[in-house]
Order: sequence, then structure tokens, then C-alpha cells
Amino acid sequence: MSRRITLVEVGPRDGLQNEKAVLEPAVRADLVRRLEAAGARRIEAVSFVHPKYVPQMAGAEEVMAALPHEARRSRIGLVLNGKGYDRALGTAVDEVNVAMSATDGFGLKNQGMGVDQQVQMLADIVAGRANAAGQPGATPSLSATLSCVWGCPFDGEVSVDQVADLVGRIGELGVAEIALADTIGVADPWRVTKMVEAARKAAPDAVLRLHFHDTRNTGLANAYAGVEAGVDVLDASVGGIGGCPFAPGATGNIATEDLVYMLERAGFETGYDLDALIETARWIGEKIGRPAPSALSRAGGWPKR
Repeated sequence: MSRRITLVEVGPRDGLQNEKAVLEPAVRADLVRRLEAAGARRIEAVSFVHPKYVPQMAGAEEVMAALPHEARRSRIGLVLNGKGYDRALGTAVDEVNVAMSATDGFGLKNQGMGVDQQVQMLADIVAGRANAAGQPGATPSLSATLSCVWGCPFDGEVSVDQVADLVGRIGELGVAEIALADTIGVADPWRVTKMVEAARKAAPDAVLRLHFHDTRNTGLANAYAGVEAGVDVLDASVGGIGGCPFAPGATGNIATEDLVYMLERAGFETGYDLDALIETARWIGEKIGRPAPSALSRAGGWPKR
């Protein structure tokens, strides 16, 4: 196979935000540099949230200031609202990812807004970007991530129709990329296929991205289903670290090195140096005070070189 799968590295944000260890901005910037040296070209580097709620993400501006711009690399900042978006614009982020929720329950818990309010928030951001077009300074690209697509810790099951309707509303706003996130790790491969098919019909012009957690040991199987369904962009976190502090029981994302191994073993291209990635996973495990939970950080790749 020669098909390329783009991996969006989310370890510095979604990976670290649920860890007990609070790393200084300089260490988080070092993690970004190590991941880029291992082949990451899109990387969720920071989150512009209030440090009172997520202290692990404090100092986003400092992290970005320590990362000079480099061509062909995209540093992404996550935002939950318009205030976060304004903060992001004051930095050198290349892309802003707007976090939303497929359910009212999680939206109210995570960012104090129900679904309709979140759609309006996104519409206001899109309108602001349109008004800023042509003004000095580059406007970062925009994507949106829907949390709890396959299940919500507060509202329970989430239907395909519910998600498709929301994806359609986001697509109508002109957002170029929409990520579907299994925030609490309850998806199965067959439901992944159904959700991808419905989302593609709802927003045919948008690029779909998938974000899986391995909470119930189905993360790689779900990634496989997404790739088989034609999705070419997947999120992953180095070492398999992370989770969501507002989703009870949520554990780490699928590990970047485990996903790279699976894809490249099958003949797909990812652009990563697997050995460097494994070394980075072990390094971040030392920094957070516990071994990274990924399989490859323990077993290594194959064949041995």
C-alpha cells in the first residue's frame, strides 16, 4: 500500500491534561520538539483553558513562545469558547481546534454550554474569522472536534442521527475538518463504520478525523475500522497517555507508536520514525512519574533492528 495516513499527535494536550503530574511549559515545549523530531507534522501543542480547571495546561502562551515557527509543521491550540480563541490568536498557533460536544450533558459539564450554544459559539468564531480576512497577520486554520460521539458519561448512548445532525450544522458553517471523538472509549468498530458513513453524508465537503481512547481496549480496532471506511486522519497520543478530566473513568488515547506500528506493518505511510517515537514515549513516562502504558514502549517494534 502507498496510502498515507496523517496522524495528529495530541500527547502534549490531551495526553498531559489528565495526568497527575503538572509539567512546566518548558518541558511541554521539549515534548513537542521531540515529537516533531520523530516525525509529527500536526501536533496539538496547547490548550487555551483556564488553569483553575485544567492546571496541567497552564502557560499555553509560554509553550508557544518556546516553539519558533517551522515550515511544514502545524502546531494546534485547543479552545473551548470565544475567550480561548482570542487567546490563541495572540500566539503563533497554526491551527485552532474548537472543542464541542455531541451532548448537552457533557457540554454543560466541560464548558458550560449546551449543544445549541456551542454551535452558536462556533458560528461566532467563523464569522470573526471572515471579518478578519485580509487584515495583517495570518489567521490560523480552523477545525472542530465533537466529544462523546459514541457515548456520554452523563447522557448515556448517543445516536448516529444525533451526531449526523450536529456534523451537518458544523459543515454548513464551512469548517474544513471535523473530528469525531470517542471521549470515554465506548465505541466498537462496527458503530465506527456507521458513524463515519453518516457523518460523511452530513458534511460531504469536510475532512473527517477520528479520535479514539483505549479505555475498553478497542482503540486500535476502531482506528482500523475508520481507515477501512476511508478516513485518512487519526489522532493519537505518544505513550497512550491522557484522558479527559471532565469524563469520569476516561483513560488514555490510543498510543501513537502502537498505531504507527500497526499502520506501517500493513504498508501504510505515516512519516514517523518508530524508534524515536518509542524513545519519546519512554521519556515522557519518566517525566510524568509512571511508565507509559503503550504496548510498544514495553515491547519495542518488529523486526528488531
